[in-house]
Amino acid sequence: MDKDPGFIAAVEEAKNGAGEGGVPIGAALVSKDGKILGVGHNMRVQKGSPILHAEMAALENSGRLPASAYEGATMYTTLSPCDMCTGACILYKVKRVVIGENKSFMGGEELLINRGKEVVVLDNHECREMMARFMKEKPELWNEDIAV
Repeated sequence: MDKDPGFIAAVEEAKNGAGEGGVPIGAALVSKDGKILGVGHNMRVQKGSPILHAEMAALENSGRLPASAYEGATMYTTLSPCDMCTGACILYKVKRVVIGENKSFMGGEELLINRGKEVVVLDNHECREMMARFMKEKPELWNEDIAV
């Protein structure tokens, strides 16, 4: 699954975010038929936004779609989604959430499972390395991002 186009797009988005001086988390929303609907990366630093996490940016960049477009979709994300992003996945009836890694941060995975969503954790080395480097180099931004 590390070679899935949705996951590859999410990793590229995380790299884009890091390259812009932001938090290296990326996401991609993929329809049930495999079409990438939208991609995004964490933009809290770049836009001064309290809510533009990667998953929220991917949803935003998907544009206004009918509810049926989200139903059965997969959200690929490089890091376990926070409660806000977990809620968005539940609200829009995303069927599956594929997570690059959850060692740096454990988000709402249990809630997703309890709400009938499929959760796949890849424990991807590249995702772990990106987050470890960021957390070491910019601990203040990391703590701000996870509301510590």
